[in-house]
Amino acid sequence: MALDSRIYLDNNSTTVLDPEVLDAMQFDLCNVPRNPSCIHSFGRDARNELIRAKRVIADAFEVSSEEIYFSSGATESNNFLLKGFLKKIFPKTVITTKLEHSSIFRIVEEYQKNGGDVCFLPVDKVGAPKLDDLKKVIGKQTGLLTLMAVNNETGVKTDYESFAQLAKEHNVPFVIDGVALLGKEPFKVVDGISAVSFSGHKLHAPKGIGITYLSDEFDLDPLIIGGNQQNSMRAGTHNLSGILGFSKAIELLQSILPHETLKMQKMRDRFEKTLQEKLENVLINGEGNRICNTSSIAFLGCDGESLLMSLDMQGVAASHGSACSSGSLAPSRILSAMGYPKERVESSIRFSISRFTTDSEIDRAIAIIVDVVKQMRNL
Repeated sequence: MALDSRIYLDNNSTTVLDPEVLDAMQFDLCNVPRNPSCIHSFGRDARNELIRAKRVIADAFEVSSEEIYFSSGATESNNFLLKGFLKKIFPKTVITTKLEHSSIFRIVEEYQKNGGDVCFLPVDKVGAPKLDDLKKVIGKQTGLLTLMAVNNETGVKTDYESFAQLAKEHNVPFVIDGVALLGKEPFKVVDGISAVSFSGHKLHAPKGIGITYLSDEFDLDPLIIGGNQQNSMRAGTHNLSGILGFSKAIELLQSILPHETLKMQKMRDRFEKTLQEKLENVLINGEGNRICNTSSIAFLGCDGESLLMSLDMQGVAASHGSACSSGSLAPSRILSAMGYPKERVESSIRFSISRFTTDSEIDRAIAIIVDVVKQMRNL
């Protein structure tokens, strides 16, 4: 999708709107006042669309519509889920890793400071926790397991289905951060998954809309209190345009995956292979199986911050890691936790493509990156 002459390779931060998603949003963006909570005809029209959208999402995940809640994004969803579960299990053990998104990691840190028990599963250069390590620590004192399905910095996948099976065997609630997975590979809620969070803007839906799946086995306290919207689980007027857009984005996945997955993977692999052929000391971070669109690459001998700025000046947009941590000059917490040396961490940047990325953009990006890296190394 054309973005003037610039090349956008930061799709794990946010994505462009799919035109079909934008069309679906017009029901609420047109100049007609529609609030799903109102009982008059305008409100009933809106509520019918809301119900339909929830059904599309629930069917895609193979869950009940009553188990779907809408939020402002995955950060809110994670706060709702983690704070809700941790309040119920305190001071029992929550099992997680040091690779989690800050919206989970910081809550877990706070839980630990307040006297709750936290077990961080070991991680290494593979970039994901191992099932055998969970087997060693899960038990009667375990109150919660929370892991990300895909790491947003490295793209490394967690075998969440195997973890879900083990969590079910031990009757332990399992919360998944599904943000970096949805839109790249098919997803459904398998037995053992208690809750999942998603953000619309990661898969060509709008910003400001998230989805929380919460199994009806669990009753958590609401994070936002006010009206009785969403069964009093999340107060506030529905973001109807966002909901309709997110629903359409998920509906589109049913027909475009896994074809688009394969296309992105081939493009990503060619991108990495060509850079390693044209440049020395180019290393891929994360040795585990990765999602199709993400490359965390260390350009040894280059400062990552300087490389990002130079690439931006040449029209290539990439990132250091999570957009939620942008502005920080500290080395990546994720790569450091994986055991990479400081030099490698500080020379690493992340590229992430989307199904709208073109081969010509990849070719142009490669040429620019090679030229910029060579210039930086010769200074």
